Amino acid sequence: MDIQRTLLIGAIMLLSFMLLTEWVNFQEAKEEVVSTESRLTSGSALTPVNTVPSDANTGTDNDMPSTLPSSKIGGTVDAAYTDDIPEVGAVVDTTVDTTTAAPSKAASNDIVQVFTDNLQVAIDLNGGDVVEVALAQFLADIDDPETPFVLLENNSQRVYVAQSGLIGKNGIDSKQRAKYQSISRRYDMGSSDTLQVDLLWSNNAGVSVTKRFSFHRDSYVVDVDFIINNQSSARWQGNLFGQIKRDSSAAETGGGGGMGMQPFLGAATTTPDDRFKKFSFDKMLKEPFREQNTGGWIAMIQHYFLSAWIPNPDQTHTYSTRVTSTGFNIAGFTSPAVIIDPGNQGEVSARFYAGPKDQYSLQEISPFLELSVDYGWLWWVAQPLFWLLTKIFAVVGNWGAAIILLTVLIKAVFFKLSATSYKSMANMRRVQPKMADIREQYADDKQKQSQAMMELYKKEKINPMGGCLPILVQMPVFIALYWMLMESVELRHAPFILWINDLSVMDPYFVLPLMMGASMFFMQKLNPPPPDPMQAKIMQWLPVIFTFFFLWFPAGLVLYWVVNNLLSMAQQYVITRQIENASAKA
Repeated sequence: MDIQRTLLIGAIMLLSFMLLTEWVNFQEAKEEVVSTESRLTSGSALTPVNTVPSDANTGTDNDMPSTLPSSKIGGTVDAAYTDDIPEVGAVVDTTVDTTTAAPSKAASNDIVQVFTDNLQVAIDLNGGDVVEVALAQFLADIDDPETPFVLLENNSQRVYVAQSGLIGKNGIDSKQRAKYQSISRRYDMGSSDTLQVDLLWSNNAGVSVTKRFSFHRDSYVVDVDFIINNQSSARWQGNLFGQIKRDSSAAETGGGGGMGMQPFLGAATTTPDDRFKKFSFDKMLKEPFREQNTGGWIAMIQHYFLSAWIPNPDQTHTYSTRVTSTGFNIAGFTSPAVIIDPGNQGEVSARFYAGPKDQYSLQEISPFLELSVDYGWLWWVAQPLFWLLTKIFAVVGNWGAAIILLTVLIKAVFFKLSATSYKSMANMRRVQPKMADIREQYADDKQKQSQAMMELYKKEKINPMGGCLPILVQMPVFIALYWMLMESVELRHAPFILWINDLSVMDPYFVLPLMMGASMFFMQKLNPPPPDPMQAKIMQWLPVIFTFFFLWFPAGLVLYWVVNNLLSMAQQYVITRQIENASAKA
């Protein structure tokens, strides 16, 4: 049997199996999201709202976190704690307050709109929650330049909001959401570098709270400060919480995807034992998470984008994930209690991020937040590839051209390794007639046939594994590049040339996949035909199979594969002709 050919086919089939497995996982992930959503919302009190300003569901009591005694941390969290709003050390009332479950009748009067160069934000005065975030620098659809991509929203299609407030002994959000006032319903950054939005709350006892949102130019980070002024006669005590609340609807990215892609949708955080810990919605339902960590962050991530709370890095916070009885997925944190004596003022704060998964910006915001750009177990290969790609793009200014040049550089790195493989294949092709004679001579004796083959390999100085091992070595690079190109938000809506105006989606006319299939077909012609009829049939169908796979792959990834095939074909052609000419002269 032709060992080299068998191993080569095995390597290609392994790659095909890996791609098919990713497609199956992608389908299962989508079905899991749908089944989780239908299971949780069936027969529940979840009522979709019609407009962003009129959703009281963003502030229902049973969505709020609990401030548990220290003995509870890390242990089993009782259902009452996950669904109600207990006070620290108080008896928990397990009755769920549903008086705010219906949509609010108040419309735009309860919403504050904020416009910066990067963000368009809607803040609900009921609780001061962020109920909508649109990203001005990213389009929802490449064909609609007027509509920005909406990450957070609160409507009949999706509930995805960021909540924060004060709970605990004297927390203004402990029993029901705080009702804030604002001097304006619209704020515009204009030409300023910063924009400050203050929401005001006070009671008759002498306590007032200013919830301050600070926006910054060219930034997706919002500083959220609570300034508590205690002019009452009693000590004030409360805990800051921040959480991201989302239903289980599938994410919309306005690009990306692909047949082999499995974009993760769920929560993530960092822990002392795990720098990047992910929680699917199904896992959040089955195994609620609760753990303390100094500094840290907690996020809701999807393809290309994420939202995250980043509390005070110098304090120890309690992070948790859970699913409420109404079917909402919640990931959040609770900070240590702040105590303010009568006549004094105190402040607690956190930062909120809503924007693209730009790893170089994320790593400056909080340690390990950049790992939300998930390259899988081959991150150690993908990271330097992405760094090199960005450096090339800084020079050429076109992501498609950058992919081509990156492919050339990768091919140059593996040039000698590929040459070894092609020389081995060319030599195998050269001695193909002799191998056929041996098979015919020892057709009834496999043992003698194998011995004769090994003697021929030794005589001709051919390594039967020399043709496939170099390909196996390069496979991790291809897989890493696959994830790198799929996860890079930089390629979203990035044009190349002519008809390809978005490298993150499939070629609309399938030109690149057909070119890839054709290049595989012609590369096969440079190799000796397999002696085994079954192997020959498999090899003939491989270009067709791969073409089918790549029809739905992002154009950026197919572009890499096409260029790589063309360079490989040229290199193999030259080497094969050199060996055949040298053999003819001899």
